[in-house]
Amino acid sequence: MITIPQPQTGIIPLYERPAWKALQQHYAKVQNAHLRQMFAEDPQRAEHFAFEAVGLYFDYSKNRITDETVRLLLELANQSGLRARIDAMFSGEKINVTEKRAVLHVALRATKDESIMVEGKNVVPEVHAVLDQMTGFANQVRSGQWRGHTGKRVRNVINIGIGGSDLGPVMAYEALKYYSQRDMTFRFVSNVDGTDFAEATRDLSADETLFIVSSKTFTTLETMTNARTARKWALRALGDEKAVARHFVAVSTNTAEVKKFGIDPANMFQFWDWVGGRYSMDSAIGLSTMIAIGPDQFRAMLAGFHAMDEHFRTAAFDRNLPVLMGLLAVWYNNFFGSQTIAVLPYEQYLKRFPAYLQQLTMESNGKRVTLDGTRVEYQTGPIFWGEPGTNGQHSFYQLIHQGTKLTPCDFVGFFQTLNSLGDHHDLLMSNVFAQAEALAFGKTPEEVREEGTPDWLVPHRTFEGNHPSNVILAERLTPETLGKLVALYEHSVFTQGTIWQIDSFDQWGVELGKVLAQRIIPELEATEEPSLKHDSSTNALIRRYRNLKGGAARMKKNG
Repeated sequence: MITIPQPQTGIIPLYERPAWKALQQHYAKVQNAHLRQMFAEDPQRAEHFAFEAVGLYFDYSKNRITDETVRLLLELANQSGLRARIDAMFSGEKINVTEKRAVLHVALRATKDESIMVEGKNVVPEVHAVLDQMTGFANQVRSGQWRGHTGKRVRNVINIGIGGSDLGPVMAYEALKYYSQRDMTFRFVSNVDGTDFAEATRDLSADETLFIVSSKTFTTLETMTNARTARKWALRALGDEKAVARHFVAVSTNTAEVKKFGIDPANMFQFWDWVGGRYSMDSAIGLSTMIAIGPDQFRAMLAGFHAMDEHFRTAAFDRNLPVLMGLLAVWYNNFFGSQTIAVLPYEQYLKRFPAYLQQLTMESNGKRVTLDGTRVEYQTGPIFWGEPGTNGQHSFYQLIHQGTKLTPCDFVGFFQTLNSLGDHHDLLMSNVFAQAEALAFGKTPEEVREEGTPDWLVPHRTFEGNHPSNVILAERLTPETLGKLVALYEHSVFTQGTIWQIDSFDQWGVELGKVLAQRIIPELEATEEPSLKHDSSTNALIRRYRNLKGGAARMKKNG
């Protein structure tokens, strides 16, 4: 078993790695090279920098790279210990160094015959036991066998969670809605803003509604605030405390709190501390997904995850999709100074995919110290953002094409549509290819003039091009394909974090604001003026809120 010391040692600091220094020298030579020139010099470039693996076609030819760039990036991966780090993760080593935890979301999609050890115990049987429990429950709900307190079947499912307990299920439901059971309604509540819950339940009947409360500790402030509100909402209509057991289930590890809430522990679905929230959509956190699309389709999604896991674990780095994507992200982030990556799915069902990736990427790699606590001297995680095409073309593409910022783009498209309507899909995919082409090659002033454009307008209609992009294509959007895409980005994030020598699996940055909020809550709710000991700005904001909140309450009371 490969051991990664805690904290990790033996890896040369990033700036001192020979490949890093060579990349700096190489960048100075190629930084101004244009993609027009690169394609002109190599007629086979499109074939050279493209390949297919695990059902995904990856064209990275429109990147500002040469053979030497790729060679040096691969050397950087080797000098960063990427292979050992991959092996350590799959072996169950505690590579989450600050929390002393294994990182085993890959175990969630392992096959039954595999063995993945954590502290001497094979965790795969536990994973499949929970999957079987989920399968039985999902089948009961989908068939109508599971009945609510009044004997009515469940027609509405509301997932209550936040962060990874919400973004994954929301994204997966929207992505796989085509495969969902359409006589059921699925909604998701995450925001502690009461509007989120109010709008989610406004047109629903409590006697036909099932709530899935997803919280590892069953103490998460936002989730449990919404869960208690849901409990009150249900009991106002159903009247009997016993109804909670028929209308609430839990995804948690805290049996005592689940039982205290009124949920039957038999309807508590387990997950583990070696699964980070943002990596948990294929665990019991995905119970709402399984109910929506059915156990067979859910397991197909897991098979897609597993196929990409095995590709990442075994493929040579020069034909390894996540490795190459991660290295390209480092290339632009650390050498070109690009601060963002746009993810542009040309598939309406993937409308929540960029939002999902925001947590996956930025919560993972938004770090400013290395594994041993040393402050980094370079940029780490880029900002991920995006919208489905073609909507984004009429929104922010102007900045990407003619603005002053370099924004690498990932285009995601499919050869076949799930909803065939006339020539819609051809029009959609023509835009994938056209946008990638336009970003790469642009339009020169000479080409603009040849169109008869007056000289004064030429600068405004010129496109410099040389904007990099990846194009990722698959046959069609299926549960299996979704699993592959999510795992692709998971492992790309891992690759980047390994290069930067940071911990991609903790998230201490979310804690401070939560702690301060807990301190402020009683100050906002106190009946007497509290003694405030914050900074002058925060004190003034609290006082103003208390004053205007009180005024609103008096107005409501006086009618």
